[in-house]
Amino acid sequence: MEHIYVSGPSITEKEIKYVTDAVTNAWYGNANIFNKRFEEAFAAYHGMKFAVALPSCTAAIHLALLALDVHEGDEVIVPELTWIASSAPISYVGATPIFADVDAKTWCLSAESFEQCITPRTKAVITVDLYGNIPDMDAIRTIAKQHGIAIIEDAAEAVGASYKGCKAGSLGDIGVFSFHGSKTLTTGEGGMLITNDDALYERVVLYRDHGRRPGDKMFWNHEVGYKYKMSSLQAALGLAQLERIDELVERKREIFSHYAAQLSGVSGITLNYEASDTKNAYWMVTAILDSDFGLDKEMLSVAMAKRNIDTRPFFYPLSSIPAYSDTPEAQGTIDRNPVSYRISPYGINLPCGMDMTEEKIKYVCDSLKECLNLQ
Repeated sequence: MEHIYVSGPSITEKEIKYVTDAVTNAWYGNANIFNKRFEEAFAAYHGMKFAVALPSCTAAIHLALLALDVHEGDEVIVPELTWIASSAPISYVGATPIFADVDAKTWCLSAESFEQCITPRTKAVITVDLYGNIPDMDAIRTIAKQHGIAIIEDAAEAVGASYKGCKAGSLGDIGVFSFHGSKTLTTGEGGMLITNDDALYERVVLYRDHGRRPGDKMFWNHEVGYKYKMSSLQAALGLAQLERIDELVERKREIFSHYAAQLSGVSGITLNYEASDTKNAYWMVTAILDSDFGLDKEMLSVAMAKRNIDTRPFFYPLSSIPAYSDTPEAQGTIDRNPVSYRISPYGINLPCGMDMTEEKIKYVCDSLKECLNLQ
């Protein structure tokens, strides 16, 4: 079998045409035409008033925290199981990340753990739509409202997912997305921030352009801001991808369905969960192994690599990685967040790029069973 990569995009003539148009014509008076079209279309798709195209989802979280006036002395709750990009911006603004446990089924933030982590210093919570799934947002929003806590929905991995009919990213005060090359909708690198709040939007656009107000006189900076802009070429690619978003998400769901069929009835392997009121975008097909197999995620990754199959380990608990393990906030988390520490060692992301065929998926599943001595 040819080398099987863990993820990758779907690029068609539409994307090539739009990017060619941008590199040819998006200059002078047309310099921002694709950015404007992409932002407007993205906001409309999510039923939101505002969308701001950015260089990354990390930048989007950073701007969200700044717009919410999160600063030194504040605490921001974040789930244990996520990439550090969800939590690093908390440190950028001088606040303190507080690590909460995840739900055993969704692998997303546990509403109960979120509530237990709240203190008088809690200013915001960052929910993470892990691998394309969505947490119990009704419960989380109820708790947040009771305590006056802002919600940043990190939908980096969940474009096209939905919860009770509402699109991922539209469920908090601010939603943020990633368009990294591995994502379902890609611009190579890039991100987006969406909100319905006029005041938050005004703060975001101020901070993303060196503290300049839109329409103000040139070089007149009201605050020290940041250079967080997306290029026309990225915006053109993103617009073309967005116009194919239903196709892209259904392709991800189709890939997952093939995995589910191949691994159906295999004891000791748990795949991504989808609640009845949620549409999982299945960005990453993920398998949690029973510990009785005697293989952790690193061992399994090595075994799969010998079969020409790339995989990714399930995220490590944030409080366990060197960046945070020695901080006061990381102490006691093994006991406080048992689900995260139980799941993480035995979780692995399986290949789910847009080029996956039924033949490739069968080979991956047969190889997985072979590694687990199931055939």
